[in-house]
Amino acid sequence: MNEDNFSSHPQEEKEREKLPPISTTSASGQGTDRSTKSHFTFSSFISAINQKKEAASRRNLAAQLAKQNGKSVTELPPICPDVRQKQRLSIETLPPEMKAPIPPEPVIPIRTKTVKEFQEDMEKAKTSGDWTYVHDFYLTTFNSFLELNAAFKKDASAPFNTIEDSGINTRYLNAVYDSLLSTPPDTQKAVLKGVINSLLREWKGARTKDDLRAYFTLVQNPQYTSTSTYVIFAHLLRQIATLAEADHHFLVYWFKKLSQRRFKQLVDRLLQFISLRLFPAKSEELPPIVKCTWWNPSATKVLALLNAANNISNPPIIPFTDFYNLTLDHIDIMEEYNTWHSYGNSHRFSFCQFPFILSIAAKKTITQRDSEQQMISIARQSLVDKVSRRQRPDMTLLFLNIQVQRLHLVRDSLDELTRKRADLKKKLKVTFVGEAGLDMGGLTKEWFLLLIRQIFHTDYGMFAYQTDSHCHWFSSLKCDNYSEFRLVGTLMGLAVYNSITLDIRFPPCCYKKLLSPPIVPCDQSTPVGIAAVSLDDLQLVMPELAHGLNELLSYEGNVEEDFYSTFQVFREEFGIIKSYNLKPGGDRIPVTNQNRKEYVQLYVDFLLNKSMYKQFAAFYYGFHSVCASNALMLLRPEEIEILVCGCPELDMHALQKVTQYEGYTKTDPTIRYFWDVVLGFPLELQKKLLHFTTGSDRVPVGGMVDMNFKIAKHEVSTDWLPISHTCFNQLYLPLYKSKKELKQKLTIAISNAEGFGME
Repeated sequence: MNEDNFSSHPQEEKEREKLPPISTTSASGQGTDRSTKSHFTFSSFISAINQKKEAASRRNLAAQLAKQNGKSVTELPPICPDVRQKQRLSIETLPPEMKAPIPPEPVIPIRTKTVKEFQEDMEKAKTSGDWTYVHDFYLTTFNSFLELNAAFKKDASAPFNTIEDSGINTRYLNAVYDSLLSTPPDTQKAVLKGVINSLLREWKGARTKDDLRAYFTLVQNPQYTSTSTYVIFAHLLRQIATLAEADHHFLVYWFKKLSQRRFKQLVDRLLQFISLRLFPAKSEELPPIVKCTWWNPSATKVLALLNAANNISNPPIIPFTDFYNLTLDHIDIMEEYNTWHSYGNSHRFSFCQFPFILSIAAKKTITQRDSEQQMISIARQSLVDKVSRRQRPDMTLLFLNIQVQRLHLVRDSLDELTRKRADLKKKLKVTFVGEAGLDMGGLTKEWFLLLIRQIFHTDYGMFAYQTDSHCHWFSSLKCDNYSEFRLVGTLMGLAVYNSITLDIRFPPCCYKKLLSPPIVPCDQSTPVGIAAVSLDDLQLVMPELAHGLNELLSYEGNVEEDFYSTFQVFREEFGIIKSYNLKPGGDRIPVTNQNRKEYVQLYVDFLLNKSMYKQFAAFYYGFHSVCASNALMLLRPEEIEILVCGCPELDMHALQKVTQYEGYTKTDPTIRYFWDVVLGFPLELQKKLLHFTTGSDRVPVGGMVDMNFKIAKHEVSTDWLPISHTCFNQLYLPLYKSKKELKQKLTIAISNAEGFGME
């Protein structure tokens, strides 16, 4: 990408983009002129904007002074992760309401039209064909920021200077926009012309809250789904993107108040804008990209405001995956990554500055190629060192060669990985001592499967299985050596590094802790793996305990007298009950109605952070010993989980399309029976089938199409059950003669897969 920074640089605006001719035509006559037909050219728009450089400078100065005069500070979650610490593009700590000097606002005209009256006017126009009143309403309303506030502000005389309430009559605004696209073309053109007039206003000083309300209103315009409006949309987005951070603060909280449907529509509109700017359906529809390199940076930053609004909402308004732009999967994503890697969050734009917009597939590509580059670099260095010492090069230097005995799997693996720590970023090859065969991927997968099963077995004592949440959590029991926890972290890192999917069940907060921080600190005394955790995180690990703490928070009686608790917790360790203070002197501080929130937060922090700090720190260092990469900073905790464990969504139709056969063809009766049965299975049995044949009930990041799945004929009696080779994703299927028999035998096999029928 060769995108410029999205800050305003008027001297670079040489384009002369033209709008379609906009004429103010008759509302009553479909296409008849109200007056002499006038053609509006966008060159006047560009020229007027170029003359505002001095006004923009004064505005920036006023914004800086406003920051300095702020008295109180409220922490706002960042627009995007601060992935480089060079120059923040995120929202910094800002006062919720700017108390800086604000220029006097012009008097807003009084407009008394109600939603009901507007809807009645629309019905009359549709019935009679006379759109005069409707046309005049739209023409007046969108002609300036003042008129927008006059029409849609709940109370023209009220300031509405809070983040909690935009002051917009949402019901009225939605009704006006929902009706806009059903009005005659001349009315829609009049609205666009009004938007242009609004954007051409001579700015004097900082933006007022009424200006922000106008931006908030204009950006929701449904007309921006058409590429013919993209020039106007781009300049609107640029003005919003270059607002002061205090103004962004307000917009984020106002966006948060949108309904889910409106919010999603706005997100989709921005994603479409970015996609069509990158790959226009017709090149002549838009100005040359070299003349508008600021379009996508501006749109992406406005999208970042919506992402910030989504992140501070609990629950989120839409899934984080709805911000993915799949079009970016088809650009040179490594060029974007290298640009970001070289310049950070500087003035050189890269989509990697806003990782929320990159799909998990794009991030996997970045992670894999970054890993491959590191593998090649380290392998090359090993060969160079060998040659420089005049020693004969050995091709085994190119790989991380692990040799283990099956009877001593954990011990040998720990010894090998510790001894070969410098080779962890080489391609992994596994050999089982005393067994013939080359590792073409199957032995590596088997090594992971066997090792994970053994380490996570409850008898091993490293992890406790939480039956209520069906996940594993770290044992808090103290031990002399935490190297095995480091081994598990290393295994997870190797799995991501070598694109292996693991059957691991960690709760989401585990991956949040793995990214706390995403880069290992240079100072070894800096705490790692300490995440901001809440009762919601505990709910996904220990739901019964979380329910009890919720009951405590909602208890209406006297907490101190009825519960008789202190800021102290008790745990059993090797048959001995031990107590831990949640804060200094906690055993002497009673839990009361006033301090119970603090008690619950400290309790959750103790359970998920402090009680198993050494165990998780070793796990953290093990993972990052392999995956130390700037690519990690692009990932959300949920995406780390997907890279480690695969995607939970199953598409058996997609699996059917990519399945290979050995001894069968896809038209054989047994194969037809098989797919009829599998496609009719409930989701739970489909997951069991996948687990039975691959060792995991999840699929790779790329989906089923990335799986190498094979069904082979098993030349045995039909009394036999199907068996599988999980290392090679192969299912061995006897030649069953009926669908009923196949369904019965297959269901028995996949429902009793643990320790049975698997090789």
